[in-house]
Amino acid sequence: MAAALSVSTSKSGDCLRDHFLLAMPCLSEGIFSQSITYICEHGEAGAMGIVINRPLDLSVDEIFEHLQITTLRDYSTEPVMAGGPVQMDHGFVLHRYCEDAWEASLNVTNEVTLTTSRDILRAIANDEGPSEHLIALGYAGWAAGQLEQELAENSWLTLPGNSDIIFSTPVDHRMEAAAALLGVDMNLISGQAGHA
Repeated sequence: MAAALSVSTSKSGDCLRDHFLLAMPCLSEGIFSQSITYICEHGEAGAMGIVINRPLDLSVDEIFEHLQITTLRDYSTEPVMAGGPVQMDHGFVLHRYCEDAWEASLNVTNEVTLTTSRDILRAIANDEGPSEHLIALGYAGWAAGQLEQELAENSWLTLPGNSDIIFSTPVDHRMEAAAALLGVDMNLISGQAGHA
């Protein structure tokens, strides 16, 4: 669980930090097909984010059992997300900001934090951690300039992040809810790029 956050934490080029990426129809295969990704870091070194609408066939209960963490309540109905294709054996917890300090955290905004240390899982299991959280395995990563190139190729729609979509919207409605903020119906977007 204790994966280091390797993307630069400088704020200078964070133009898409705290934004959603909505996959356009041209991304029709793999984990990014019909995905919504929350960007946690974006700078000169690249970008990283967590896919928030790809549940694995794995529950949070099973993660706790695997890590031999005893829980105070049942987490069998809370899914674990496939956060992206990078480091899929590492856990990432997106959560609302709380006063507790964790061993490895990145404050994305004043409201949203990304934590990669196991101490937050123990706290959640003991009903002492953030009640609003999303647990994922893996993350989405882009090398320097790669995300900008994909944006130029119209692979993604972007919009400012919304913590209610991450934490309060059912998984299968997150993409639709984010697109609605743009006034867009993703079902009506063609997969063909237009050329003049």
